[in-house]
Amino acid sequence: MSIAVVTGAAGFIGSSLSEALLDRGYRVRGVDNLTTGRRTNLRSLKNRDEFEFHEVDIRDKSAMNDLVEGVEYVFHQAAVPSVPRSVDDPITTTDANCTGTATVLDAARRADVDTVVAASSSSVYGSSTGLPKVESMTPDPESPYALSKYYTEKLAIQFSDLYDINTVALRYFNVFGPGQDPNGEYAAVIPKFVQLMLDGDRPTIYGDGEQSRDFTFVDNVIQANIQAAEGSATGVAVNVGCGGQVTINELVGHINDILGTDIEPIHDSPRPGDVRHSHADLKSAREEIEYEPKVDFQEGLERTVSYFKNA
Repeated sequence: MSIAVVTGAAGFIGSSLSEALLDRGYRVRGVDNLTTGRRTNLRSLKNRDEFEFHEVDIRDKSAMNDLVEGVEYVFHQAAVPSVPRSVDDPITTTDANCTGTATVLDAARRADVDTVVAASSSSVYGSSTGLPKVESMTPDPESPYALSKYYTEKLAIQFSDLYDINTVALRYFNVFGPGQDPNGEYAAVIPKFVQLMLDGDRPTIYGDGEQSRDFTFVDNVIQANIQAAEGSATGVAVNVGCGGQVTINELVGHINDILGTDIEPIHDSPRPGDVRHSHADLKSAREEIEYEPKVDFQEGLERTVSYFKNA
């Protein structure tokens, strides 16, 4: 039985990934300091015999050294998320995401872990005009969060060059799905808009709403993580998206169509650090980790709306 550590296991992606690994026959050690992760995401996991949870900060070197002993794979999902949060508090984002990544990677290589899969972000591309975003483009991170994710992936790749450890960094494109937190100042746009519109409230769009995103259903991200870990790729960063574009105005229209409503959004000033367009080229992901998105945007949005309706 393979043993895996999932950092950020109480987060939206980390908890979903942990469930999928358990279903696949893994033994999972979940790690989270519960700063941004939620205990509610751990409820079903704690009922699984092959799951154990450790309330640990990934910057705790001694604790991480112990937790990765005897582990085959590390899925590094832990981070302080959100571009706006990082603009408001760059110190916390940089410390948690950069020092945390270095600590996790160092513990993994000392314990002779086979593979570390690290979560990066499409935000590393910045507002470069070329579309779709290809891994060969020069990164231009425009926020402390984006910069911390670029550091995460570069350090992961460097470890594969310096030490006997396989590493793959996955550049996530706007992940969404059931269970994502819709509340709070830094909530992601899809759960936030779905919950507001279910309540009959008008969502706020920052800017003209013509900015676009390659929204990616969480099941695709889980698939990419597992294939990256179990495959032969190493020392690479690849895009994980659906390969499409949806504007924020179109997003509101799609949610209205699913709900049978006609709610008009409110427009406010653009937010600093937000990129204009995001669209993933998937050629490298197909070649390196045999990735192909299985759930398209429309199906993913319908599943997400259904979840919030019944929550």
